Parts: sequence; structure tokens; C-alpha cells
Amino acid sequence: MNSVILRTVAPALVSLMVLFSIFVLLRGHNEPGGGFIGGLIAVAALSIYGIAFGVGAVRRALYFHPIVIAGSGLLLATVSGLVSAFFGVPFMTGLWVTPVILGTEIPLATVMSFDVGVYLVVVGAIGAVALSLEEEEDET
Repeated sequence: MNSVILRTVAPALVSLMVLFSIFVLLRGHNEPGGGFIGGLIAVAALSIYGIAFGVGAVRRALYFHPIVIAGSGLLLATVSGLVSAFFGVPFMTGLWVTPVILGTEIPLATVMSFDVGVYLVVVGAIGAVALSLEEEEDET
């Protein structure tokens, strides 16, 4: 699309949407939301960027191929579930650890790493589909 207004507004809009998707991802293990919805918001941002600047710009912005992103997310989500098996509790049981970093306790959980894995799977898989659909439109 060759719209000056869209190209002007797109970077700010995409930045806000990615920031909001990260907020939804981080909020999700305590309230509704999480990796899936956050990932969909991030893919919507990438789609807007692709409409404004083209598929090539989105591929350069992603740095990694979308399938690699999806595979990494699937690996992270699987490992998050398997960690509980090593501690003798049922599969996918949430485990917490609170390391002290710079004098502050920071609670970390396998639930959060699972959500991040789901986020990456959604961004990678749906992003790959969206990019291939947009590439087909560019060729015609």
C-alpha cells in the first residue's frame, strides 16, 4: 500500500501494539490473557507494518525466520512442562523460584516460561502464515 499517512503512523502504532502485547503476556498468569492473546496482538502489529512497508521490511525486522521463532517457542513450552517431571511432581505443575538479584527477590515460574513459549509459537506460526499470504498478494 502506498499511503503516506499509513507509513507515517505505522511505526508508532506498531510500537504501541508490541508494547501492549508484552503487557498482556506478562499480566496473563494472574489474570485473563497471556501468551496466546499477546502473540496475536504482536502478529497484528507485524501485519500492519507489513501492509505499510512490505513483507521484506517485516522479515528484516524479525531477524529470525518465523518458523525458527515458532520452534523455539515450542521447545521452551515443552521444557517448561518437563521441568516439573524432574522434580517428581505431575507434568505441567507450576514451579516457583525466587532468586535475589541486586538485593531484590524476583519470583520466576515455569508458568511464565510456558506463556513466553506460547507467545513465540503464536508469533512464529501465525506470522509465517501472514507473511506468506502477503507475499502472494505482492506477486500478483
